[in-house]
Amino acid sequence: MQTYKVVVLGDGGVGKTTLTLQMVSNHFLETYDPTIENSYQKQTVIDNTPCMLEILDTAGQEEYTILRDQWIRGGEAYLLVYSITSKSTLECGIEYFSQIKRVREDMERIPLILIGNKSDKTSERQVSREEGYEAALNMKCRFLETSAKTGLNVEEAFHELVRMIRASKESQDELTALKDLEKQTCMCVIL
Repeated sequence: MQTYKVVVLGDGGVGKTTLTLQMVSNHFLETYDPTIENSYQKQTVIDNTPCMLEILDTAGQEEYTILRDQWIRGGEAYLLVYSITSKSTLECGIEYFSQIKRVREDMERIPLILIGNKSDKTSERQVSREEGYEAALNMKCRFLETSAKTGLNVEEAFHELVRMIRASKESQDELTALKDLEKQTCMCVIL
């Protein structure tokens, strides 16, 4: 069974843990308890193929920035989470994106989804869908709004990341096969 490593990144209080717990156990956590680092596993079936998700839920607090490079290096794909109720968390997400680009120089092939979480809190919205979408366009990544509370788009976000990892690996395999074929069919002409 294929295992996929997903890292959930974002500012403190945006709902990274609640998103992860909603995916892993269909459970919504009401109280906020800052995370340092938690790892979860979820066996699931995506597009009729069983797989294992290894989800790393990370700290968003400033004092843990030193660990971020390590978390980024350990992942195959990233959920970059901000809260629609706080514009500063989107700005923080943009900074996280810059760090991912720096740490993972092969960013063009790194699966990433920008997540606007807490979409159930419409009366507290500070970041419009359009602003989230525009930020994702600038990052050249997908965009989804989720609600860890209601479960809206939570499973879809994780499943889409796996599809992106699979597509990235397939295109990498095709590129490798093409290079191998080039080596085999190269002809030398001696005059």
